[in-house]
Amino acid sequence: MKNILLLNRYRKQALTWFILPTVIVAGWIYPPAGFLLLLCMIGSVGLSFFRGRAWCDWMCPRGAFYDIFFQKPNKSKPIPAWLRSKGLRIFMLGLIFVTLGTQLYLFWGDINKMGMAFVRLLTLTTLVGIILAITVHPRGWCHICPMGTLASWFGKGKAPLYINSDKCTDCGLCSKACPMGLKPNQDKEAGQLLDADCIKCGSCTVACNRKALDFNPMKTVKSAEIKKAS
Repeated sequence: MKNILLLNRYRKQALTWFILPTVIVAGWIYPPAGFLLLLCMIGSVGLSFFRGRAWCDWMCPRGAFYDIFFQKPNKSKPIPAWLRSKGLRIFMLGLIFVTLGTQLYLFWGDINKMGMAFVRLLTLTTLVGIILAITVHPRGWCHICPMGTLASWFGKGKAPLYINSDKCTDCGLCSKACPMGLKPNQDKEAGQLLDADCIKCGSCTVACNRKALDFNPMKTVKSAEIKKAS
């Protein structure tokens, strides 16, 4: 059953990844196509209030693109501490919004130039993401993505991954399977994954041989044993 979950995830990603290169190519030909980037931005932040960073799983074309072309199943690389630093994420958030905001202000009223501002942003950040995917981590960009950062802040504690500390043996299989390079087993004493960058993909639940992980608390531990993250 869980293998079906993973297969369905890959199928969904196969339906969304191509949107990324399509919008980039179309945008350079027809700039207003760049406004489609707004849908991804709104979707990512909007869904976070209910499901955390679930948008980043397969609904985000860029995330799906990196998973399909750069991610090796069960061989996730560790995430460097500097890439996940709060300072870097705040810097990227400010840089992107100031740069994009300035261009939209200067080009306000000109649909083509405003659309091109989004196209240039999407093109440049995708190239940066590809470089990070090759040299650092497949989803390296996802850790500094401004929308992902906002989603992790607004969606903290939403639809958490529950962990049965009695069943967990710290084997590390969940960490190897996580496309974001997270380590669920390190939070087993808390009863749930505390890292807000979880994209709710379920890869770790499939990899866990002891069925210690699940997004349904009743399938992991008794309700009375679940410890709420402070």
